[in-house]
Amino acid sequence: MTNPSYTVIGAATTRAARPMWMLEELGLVYDYIGAKPHGDDVTRHYARGKVPVLLVDGEPITDSTAIIQFLADKHGQFTHPAGTLDRARQDALTHCILDEFDAVLWTSARHSFILPEEHRVPAVKESLRWEFARNQASLVKRMGDQPFVACDSFTVPDIVLTHCLMWAKSAKFEISEPALLDYFTRMKARPALQRALARGKS
Repeated sequence: MTNPSYTVIGAATTRAARPMWMLEELGLVYDYIGAKPHGDDVTRHYARGKVPVLLVDGEPITDSTAIIQFLADKHGQFTHPAGTLDRARQDALTHCILDEFDAVLWTSARHSFILPEEHRVPAVKESLRWEFARNQASLVKRMGDQPFVACDSFTVPDIVLTHCLMWAKSAKFEISEPALLDYFTRMKARPALQRALARGKS
């Protein structure tokens, strides 16, 4: 059985890094189009113009988390099986990270350079930094001593969290929890992530 043809659309400096990393972890061949949001390569597949888009044999899938969960399910790696309690716990942590890390960083970005200037509220970013620090402490307690987010092995939420921590560093949001800094150092060193980032720069 042959694998589908995969194409990632979206610059690797965006959430497109997430499906690129997953594809590298899975050892799969894929094409890469480093398009910016709202570019023609994006809007022909997704009218909203948001990245990433994954083409699967030419059919588009949108939203980075949906994409990486699809890839994990399709190839039976880096995820617990659907319908199990372990999968429910994994999904709960994925959504927690989206709510408490990704959403905070996205709100900051919107009030920094995305929204029209007259609709930006720069002062909100101090509140967001406070919230980001509080959310880190909560997640670290939830993770406990396990080496990865959801269990003792690498799964979908590890990609989401690590990408959010990369985003935080570039947005000057402090990673204040030592355990999370240690986790971040280990995740950044994964060869598949390094390959994805290098491909994005090429």
